[in-house]
Amino acid sequence: MGGPRSAEEIRDSIEAHRAELAMSVDSLRAELTRATDWRAQFRHHKREVLIGAAVAGFVIGGGIAALTGLVSGRRR
Repeated sequence: MGGPRSAEEIRDSIEAHRAELAMSVDSLRAELTRATDWRAQFRHHKREVLIGAAVAGFVIGGGIAALTGLVSGRRR
């Protein structure tokens, strides 16, 4: 390691770290905004969402039909 740093070198180092931290925070903020934008996520994964909705509708509809059939069958 080198010898003791001057006050100016320490200030320059602090300023460089501060600038790097600011860039990292801005980058993280942009990434968080992108990750939590559900509209963009929907547009990006539209096909998967529609397939999932169709499967869920089929399962729910089949479950309701089965329950309706059971209830109707018990009343006879």
